[in-house]
Amino acid sequence: MSRIGSLPILIPEGVKVEYSPPKIVVEGPKGKLQMDLNFENFDGEIKISEHQIEVINHNPENKKSDAFHGLTRSLINNLIVGVHTGYSKALKIVGVGYKAQLQGKTLVLNLGFSHPVNFPVPEGIDIEIPDPTTIIVSGIDKRLVGQVAANIRKFKPPEPYKGKGVMYQDERIRRKAGKAGVK
Repeated sequence: MSRIGSLPILIPEGVKVEYSPPKIVVEGPKGKLQMDLNFENFDGEIKISEHQIEVINHNPENKKSDAFHGLTRSLINNLIVGVHTGYSKALKIVGVGYKAQLQGKTLVLNLGFSHPVNFPVPEGIDIEIPDPTTIIVSGIDKRLVGQVAANIRKFKPPEPYKGKGVMYQDERIRRKAGKAGVK
């Protein structure tokens, strides 16, 4: 039986949840999200009471149904947390002359190339730049926030010798020793 799927989801104050199979709509102070929960391998139901949501699996012996039980619960929880508090990821830029600027709805990155890299900010994402070497990506959709942060990091991933590049704030780079030289 799924340990994550059996946990109830608490609905915070100010969040409204509407479920008409297979679509769930969650509305809160930060915005509105919706998702289709149409999993053909999940044999279960979703019960919504006033202050909590329960995802019930009718076939816990089936491994696929058990896996989709936890997935369904996690996706609903991500929607609720997103519209209530939101998600954010911080990136830091390491390297001499490397910096970021925000020009309207375009993120301009100077990453040691012969040209600046222009990244159009997608709808539903907010980007803050507290200093030229820090980028904070935030929004209500967890998947979109993570994907945008990964796309920005992909322009110049950190390299293992000097550690230069774009990395997540909490990421640790395994450093390699350079050439030892011939003795």
